[in-house]
Amino acid sequence: MPYSKDYHLTKNAKPAIRAYLGGSFDPVHNGHLQMALYVYQSLLPIAEQQQHELQVSLLPNARSPFKADSTDPKHRLAMLKLAIKNTPLQINELELWQTPPVYTIDSVKTLRARYPHDDLIFIMGMDSAQSLDKWRNGLALTDHVNLWVFNRLSIGENDPIINNNDENTIAQEKLINQDLVTSNLTALQSQLPIALQHFITDSATDLVAPALKSLTASSNLKNAAQGRIYIDPRPVAAISSTQVRQQLRKQGSQNATLQPINAIINPTVPNSFAKWLNPAVYQYIIDHQLYSAAQFR
Repeated sequence: MPYSKDYHLTKNAKPAIRAYLGGSFDPVHNGHLQMALYVYQSLLPIAEQQQHELQVSLLPNARSPFKADSTDPKHRLAMLKLAIKNTPLQINELELWQTPPVYTIDSVKTLRARYPHDDLIFIMGMDSAQSLDKWRNGLALTDHVNLWVFNRLSIGENDPIINNNDENTIAQEKLINQDLVTSNLTALQSQLPIALQHFITDSATDLVAPALKSLTASSNLKNAAQGRIYIDPRPVAAISSTQVRQQLRKQGSQNATLQPINAIINPTVPNSFAKWLNPAVYQYIIDHQLYSAAQFR
């Protein structure tokens, strides 16, 4: 059976809050970890208060229906395991070994059937949330799960990114201009498909409201309490896996040499990969000659 820490469910299992961040993770980067860890840090006090288990999982897909190809799942899974080491995050392999295309709506139905009494949350960037009306039955996601949506700001190669493994993360969050965040929230809400805008809530706590506990194995959120959508006002860097791959290939085409692992963990050495990738993931890419890395070894 594929590795998945949150796969099993027993009759006497402790109620849980389960949040999932899906994606190709090709490769996994610090922007992914930033969103997932934000959610974990926000939900942990709620879970402790309710005495519920908390699981925040990365949900790698087999292959996006919008992409022609992707890296071998075994490599993407290996990089994920390296990236989440020493974090509270988990991995769920529900989609990874399925024959593509695999659609999110089918996954949320499976998870809802598997965990009928738990709070289920799907995490995504605003860029994805904006296009839900173009996904297969994307507007029906809230029939089964709640959504936690992040505003992903553009980031350039030389722009900084918050390191989620840094103990100063929470302190850095407090430096965000709250007035600017508040003024932008209304604009962010208007970017969602109109059919979903009336499900927006202003509190993450509403995603784990007691009303949602009445779900049964044969019901969904539409029958009990319609799923809610929380737009997190904290900006996260909009670095993409595509951007990382392009940068790797760019260096290869220029016959450049990737800096060794000790260089990217040295903050005094300029290197875009230092803020984009976990050092262990970076080393894995080199060792396994991924993304044309063999060209610049």
